[in-house]
Amino acid sequence: MEFAVPEELQTLSARIGTFVRDDIIPHEHDPRWTSHGPTDDLREELNGKAKTAGLFPFHVSKGYGGLGLSHFGKAIAFEAAGYSMLGPIALHCAAPDEGNIRLLEEVANPEQKKRFLEPLAKGETRSCFCMTEPAPGAGSDPGQLQTTAEPDGNGFILNGKKWLISGAEGAAFAIIMARTGNGEGEATLFLTELPNPAFKIEQVIDTLDSSFTGGHASVSNEGLRVSGDAVLGEVGRKGFRYAQVRLAPARLTHCMRWLGSAIRAHDIATGHARSRTAFGKPLGAHEGVSFMLADNEMDIHMARLAIWHTAWLLDKGDRASAQSSMAKVFCSEAIDRVADRSLQILGGPGITRDTIVERIYRESRAFRVYDGPSEVHRWALGRRVLEGRMQ
Repeated sequence: MEFAVPEELQTLSARIGTFVRDDIIPHEHDPRWTSHGPTDDLREELNGKAKTAGLFPFHVSKGYGGLGLSHFGKAIAFEAAGYSMLGPIALHCAAPDEGNIRLLEEVANPEQKKRFLEPLAKGETRSCFCMTEPAPGAGSDPGQLQTTAEPDGNGFILNGKKWLISGAEGAAFAIIMARTGNGEGEATLFLTELPNPAFKIEQVIDTLDSSFTGGHASVSNEGLRVSGDAVLGEVGRKGFRYAQVRLAPARLTHCMRWLGSAIRAHDIATGHARSRTAFGKPLGAHEGVSFMLADNEMDIHMARLAIWHTAWLLDKGDRASAQSSMAKVFCSEAIDRVADRSLQILGGPGITRDTIVERIYRESRAFRVYDGPSEVHRWALGRRVLEGRMQ
């Protein structure tokens, strides 16, 4: 494994970093960044700035106008983008669209790619991925999937409820997971254009985080009819496997983006520790504060190594299931610790909105829940350990 970052990736990272600092950070107090995420109006304005900077869309395949970055390349670039939570929105590498682009590239047929992937990759549309359901439906355990898809002529009728669906409001299409049989693991993915009266957004849920355009919605599918050509991939047992094409790398890209935000919080705290004095010397000269800064550096370093190693495995063609789980747990908790320490170092200013740290603190906490809570990943990893399947 080569730890030296290629020159072209260093250059890309520097370009993204400069763009985020100069053009995106000034928008962090824009009132269009609402409690349910940045509005589409703000997103489109930021996308325009990225296009002007020649960075849009940088992460997609070359066939769709991007650079065709490897997983390792994304690790370098997405970290730079995440220095502002609006950076991934501006650069079109935020969830859920980034994961859906990858899924469509891997699984969609040519007609579906033209109809759904092309406009999404260009940033002309947004999308959502509908898997999570309210109890007793699918959550951390996708096997509890309740939404059904019943055959109807040459198509299907979908019925069921989904919730915490990121980006649903304003999305141009949805990828919906539904059960297509009574057997265990019988699930299929369906594409449907939106809006559709049978795809009803019942509520945009108030949540701790607010960095997803379109927020998180509760959705009811009542008699949603889709044609046979709406099936993404094949009908039946491969639905969960297709979802993993999206979910495993998407866990890692979350880690990449949030690492950038953790570095931002640490940088702000470090600047404060240098300039603020107490008891006759700078805060950073006090052991208690310097130890927190050192712990931040260690957490950032180890999180980056976990991301790079998993990206390296994915680039080799490894599924990296265990490694992506380990990276997700470690990074989400390390990033949370960095944000917490940074807020503590700032003291009074840390709990105000004069800096972005309190928002990073709030938003990064949710990362320990979505894309699999830490406890579920630990349980799955523990089972692998006992079965000798860690390699």
